[in-house]
Amino acid sequence: MTTIRPRRSALYLPASNARAIEKARTLDCDVVILDLEDAVAPDQKAAARDAAVAAVRGGGFGHRELVVRANAPDTPWGADDLAALAGSGAAAVLLPKVSAPATLVEARAALGDGPPLWAMIETCRAIVDLPAIADAAGATGLAAFVVGTNDLAKEMRCRPGATRAPLLPVLTQVVLAARMAGLIALDGVCNVLDDEAVVEAECRQGLDWGFDGKTLIHPAQIAAANRVFTPSAAEVEWAQAIEAAFARPGNAGRGAIRVEGKMVELLHLEEARRTLAIAHAVARR
Repeated sequence: MTTIRPRRSALYLPASNARAIEKARTLDCDVVILDLEDAVAPDQKAAARDAAVAAVRGGGFGHRELVVRANAPDTPWGADDLAALAGSGAAAVLLPKVSAPATLVEARAALGDGPPLWAMIETCRAIVDLPAIADAAGATGLAAFVVGTNDLAKEMRCRPGATRAPLLPVLTQVVLAARMAGLIALDGVCNVLDDEAVVEAECRQGLDWGFDGKTLIHPAQIAAANRVFTPSAAEVEWAQAIEAAFARPGNAGRGAIRVEGKMVELLHLEEARRTLAIAHAVARR
């Protein structure tokens, strides 16, 4: 089971940008993803790889999980990326365009006992093969699904628009597969940078769909993601009420009880504990 911790905001930053890496140590995001793939030009790949490893080993990121997105294993840079990251101490290695379990198996062989794997779900083949990919989690150290909505939309030839309606069935499948395997599920990026209301609305949609957080492409998007994916005061109060009710001696061993006029089962207790764990972790920061 994946450790319960806030992953409300996961910010992509190019590993080739030293200033961005330094700035990341001060940002209020939960996850920093140093990118070796899309954000880095071919002639900068090796230097970006060295910079990412140096950043991981240098530390200073505090509570932030430091993840590195490698190039795909079948690219000219993928094998070197995985070799360098195997003993780096990164919180995870994010693999792009995972479309079959074999990609995870190959990456795990290269990483050995190194970092867990996070998988980008951004191809039509990945969506079709999601159950098989999720089933490989235990054997490959897969810990998260990260949706690549832009790549998916391109391959599907759909037009997501403000509502992302064409992608919603796909997002549902990703969340279902993630929950089936006990994985983290992070929503894709919002391409709007200068309208916080739009960013917040897309984050709210992701929350409603069951995602744990959202991937971001600019620091200006962090506040909205953190706000949406942090349990509200009312949610915390309700979770506390459920936990307290089940803790009463008279309710010991009961599978369903009455709390404030509502029927509450053990599944609600489990979700209440998750809500409180996230809220407490956020408060400690």
